[in-house]
Amino acid sequence: MRLSLGFSPCPNDTFIFDALVNHKIDTGDLSFEVFLEDVETLNKGALQKKIDITKLSYSLLPLVLEHYLVLNSGSALGNGVGPILISNKKVDSKNVNDHTIAIPGEYTTAHFLFSLAYPNVKNKIFLKYSQIEDFVLEGKGLGVIIHENRFTYALKGLQKITDLGDYWIKKTGKPIPLGGIVAKRSINSNIVLQVDALIRKSIEYAYTYHYKKMTDYVIANAQEMSEDIMRKHIDLYVNNYSINLGKEGKEAIQKILSILKPVNIESKMQDHDIFIK
Repeated sequence: MRLSLGFSPCPNDTFIFDALVNHKIDTGDLSFEVFLEDVETLNKGALQKKIDITKLSYSLLPLVLEHYLVLNSGSALGNGVGPILISNKKVDSKNVNDHTIAIPGEYTTAHFLFSLAYPNVKNKIFLKYSQIEDFVLEGKGLGVIIHENRFTYALKGLQKITDLGDYWIKKTGKPIPLGGIVAKRSINSNIVLQVDALIRKSIEYAYTYHYKKMTDYVIANAQEMSEDIMRKHIDLYVNNYSINLGKEGKEAIQKILSILKPVNIESKMQDHDIFIK
């Protein structure tokens, strides 16, 4: 059986899926058509039900739970992993409402966390995450950065206003649920469980054989990122929650859904289970 599989070219995702998609582990009778896209493109694809198995932002879940279930493996959760609001000069957090804010996608968890911390901001623009540092450097406004940019912004003279992940942890006491892997409900449940097990096996393979040295697959998709940044990226975003969400990880996802549910009239999540069994 051939399934479409979407994930980002960021080092954490390519590290997780390398063994699975490059035939380093036995996938049995399953094969995968891979779509490498930034997370906002994947989010929009999930809204359109384009991909069988896909990475998405957890803040998008209420809009897609009618058609997708969350897998146990492949997620990005944790502490100290959240987006950061930055500026090119010192800005008091009380004055954020006065600025234009660049955000890495309308449906991203970064947007959700920013809106949670700054609900009254009106001037937002949505850019690809890799464009936001330059937007801030050029003095066009403030920016919410994700991924490897949290390791590079200070080197460019940019300043942190708010760590939105810290804000979430202080507010909820839960790890930050950034993104996860979902599967279409229309796929046979035994197949979905098989895919979930393969993702876990792919992560375990990566830690066993590739942790000390980046693979060509990770390097090729990381573009101009240094190996040191790749390593930091993987260390930050791939952890025990990536192997298995567990009780704590699932509670964090349910928390983000409980916050979104009252304000999202399009949500149909109340009629469906969230996680694979």
